[in-house]
Amino acid sequence: MLFSVCLLFLYLFACLCFQSDSPYQGGVFFLTIHFPTDYPFKPPKVAFTTRIYHPNINSNGSICLDILRSQWSPALTISKVLLSICSLLCDPNPDDPLVPEIARIYKTDSQKYNKLAQEWTTKYAML
Repeated sequence: MLFSVCLLFLYLFACLCFQSDSPYQGGVFFLTIHFPTDYPFKPPKVAFTTRIYHPNINSNGSICLDILRSQWSPALTISKVLLSICSLLCDPNPDDPLVPEIARIYKTDSQKYNKLAQEWTTKYAML
């Protein structure tokens, strides 16, 4: 897994690339990170701009991750946030989904989930 970062005003653009044995392997996923004026006391707003098939990421790119909400701490760095997002992608949390149908498939038919995630990666995240 690899990520690169570029700073532009109050926005950060990040790119996550997966090289492991994951349904997202070979995909390049772009995110936007907006820093509120009271950062680091409030969490950054992070969203995927690349479409991804995942129970914790909806079609708007919103991410369901506790450290981006109730568990935010000013001690968290953007690097740690990106690592947490990578961990979430590799290990989804189907018990707290943004997309219940994908969570259901993840829980009941992992083969179908992996196939669909690979198809979306090929369709939307291959450069």
